[in-house]
Amino acid sequence: MLKKAIVIGAGFSGLSAAACLAQKGFTVQLIEKNSYAGGRAHQRTIGGFNFDMGPSFYWMPEVFENFYNRFGHTASDFYTLKKLDPSYRVQFSNYEYIDMPSGIEQVIKLFESIEPGCAHKLTKFFKDAEYKYKIGMGEFVHKPSLSVFEFVDLRVLSSLFRMQLFTSISKEIRKTVTHPRLRQLLEFPVLFLGAKPADTPALYSLMNYADIALGTWYPMGGMVKVVEAMKKICDEQGVQFLFNSPVEKIVIKDNIATGVIAGGEEHYAHVVVSSADYHHTEQALLSPEYRTYNSSYWNKRKMAPSCLMYYLGISKKLVNLLHHTLFFDEDFDRHASEIYDHPVWPSAPLFYTSCTSITDEMSAPRGCENLVILIPVAAGLKDDSRIREKYFNVVIDRMEKLTNQSIREHIAVKYSFAYDDFVSEYNSFKGNAYGLANTLMQTAFLKPSMKSRKINNLYFAGQLTVPGPGVPPSIISGQVVAELIDKEYKYL
Repeated sequence: MLKKAIVIGAGFSGLSAAACLAQKGFTVQLIEKNSYAGGRAHQRTIGGFNFDMGPSFYWMPEVFENFYNRFGHTASDFYTLKKLDPSYRVQFSNYEYIDMPSGIEQVIKLFESIEPGCAHKLTKFFKDAEYKYKIGMGEFVHKPSLSVFEFVDLRVLSSLFRMQLFTSISKEIRKTVTHPRLRQLLEFPVLFLGAKPADTPALYSLMNYADIALGTWYPMGGMVKVVEAMKKICDEQGVQFLFNSPVEKIVIKDNIATGVIAGGEEHYAHVVVSSADYHHTEQALLSPEYRTYNSSYWNKRKMAPSCLMYYLGISKKLVNLLHHTLFFDEDFDRHASEIYDHPVWPSAPLFYTSCTSITDEMSAPRGCENLVILIPVAAGLKDDSRIREKYFNVVIDRMEKLTNQSIREHIAVKYSFAYDDFVSEYNSFKGNAYGLANTLMQTAFLKPSMKSRKINNLYFAGQLTVPGPGVPPSIISGQVVAELIDKEYKYL
């Protein structure tokens, strides 16, 4: 019997799920509300400047490679990868900065020069981080996490103690180094997980291993090259794309999803996968009796941050910046508290810049730079033009001072993106940018389920379900849901 699957949303998890389901023999239709694939990761050209609108860090390169290998490809079939060394710069106050080298030995040498005597503890920290990475990526992230019993396995249980699920990464880092700037360097990758270091399990030191041992890379042409590669693989597998088609409703009959209505037309399927925002899918596309989670549940979730972003075309070359630069010249703990503890617009925000034209001259006109500025802010904060302009002036003033150059008067292109845009373009719950915070109580089977508990053939993928936020986890999420569906519908 011909098996048909509908996938809602053409972000990384949707593209991954669609390609894998098609490879397994499903006829797949991928329905996307926007005119492009990639979701948050699409690219926009403004005034000759090419801006990656979303993710900018290419970490865990083996996740991308493993996905391509499933279809007889390698990353080099689609784009050229360049390793960044230094990986990034962290700019502190008083014009001081640290450039993070690529490689554990180089990082230990750097840390030892700043805090003599820390090398031994740091070596152990990275050895433990490597173990967590290999077990986490090998055992945990490829589970659909539908039940705690998936983890009741002697081999898995024996590793749980070493995975340090019940101690915080902040505590673990503070046992390793005492210098406040070195602590911040080790805590930095946790920002991508969407929780304060004190609330993040030490399990996630695996991110330090991913960052430092595996390196920071850049696909020449931008992160959109990954989207283009995955779209091409979908095309090769026969996936049918339907763009500019927001889904209006998931059609249910006798607790079975028979298809979706998009653009006023009903599309039938045996299986439906939503890689769109989980909250939006349940609250907007399903009637109340078919929702696994109610509004009270969602309002109690701890969300990763949203972002206030500026895309700037600069009509000159910039100095004293790297491809990735983090501005930690203000109080880290205060900004974190203003995101997670008492959500307000930050009083003195930390921020991050990406300047891809430093690495890739094709991303900006000759003699120019494309500069993206990102300020993490609490999810759910409403914004307006006055707020956007206020924070723009705050960060530009600090950038000009700390990098000792004029920037404002050389801005040729200026475009901003914040809460309202995340909601309107991606149906993002509370305008979040990174999904759910990776706290202990929102890990694995404690996340929103990959399979609906009310509808037998409705599944979910993406950053609000397992394994979690980030590009590599989203790609894995699509693969995991495809494996789960194939197992349950193998003999349909």
